[in-house]
Amino acid sequence: MIEPSLATRASLRHVMPIVAPVPMAELPTRTWSDEQWERIKLGYEAWDMDEKWMVFVEGQVAFLHRSWTGNGIFEASFSPVDGGGWCISAGTVESDPSRYRRSSDRYDRVMVELVLSAIVLGEPAVDLRAEMVELTMQKTGRTDVPAGLIEHSALGLRSS
Repeated sequence: MIEPSLATRASLRHVMPIVAPVPMAELPTRTWSDEQWERIKLGYEAWDMDEKWMVFVEGQVAFLHRSWTGNGIFEASFSPVDGGGWCISAGTVESDPSRYRRSSDRYDRVMVELVLSAIVLGEPAVDLRAEMVELTMQKTGRTDVPAGLIEHSALGLRSS
């Protein structure tokens, strides 16, 4: 496995801030371990056109950007948890529909956790993937689209 290198605002190709920020109404309830937080702080750089997300951290805020456009979609503020670990204590989402088509507060919550879990940490995140597919099918009314296609469209691949 390739050792991840630090992704920063400067090291990533074009990154643009969220232009119409709104607070996230639902946040992931997961507690990330100290080791997972150390890995999240390294971020993630997309190296392939099938990778859809870039992530970098400044201070205690993770910035989640779409790789093709560089548009900021989510910001997740992390706080330490009593007894160890880290949680997301606040979040921001892009509300400009030309940059991100929001479907629901629940979908936004799932996507933030899914990008951090599946893309940055490389976890299988089976339950989160299934929830994202279910929410997409509910939004579109289409149940005939393969789950893998929905996952690839929203999440992309993780190459390292």
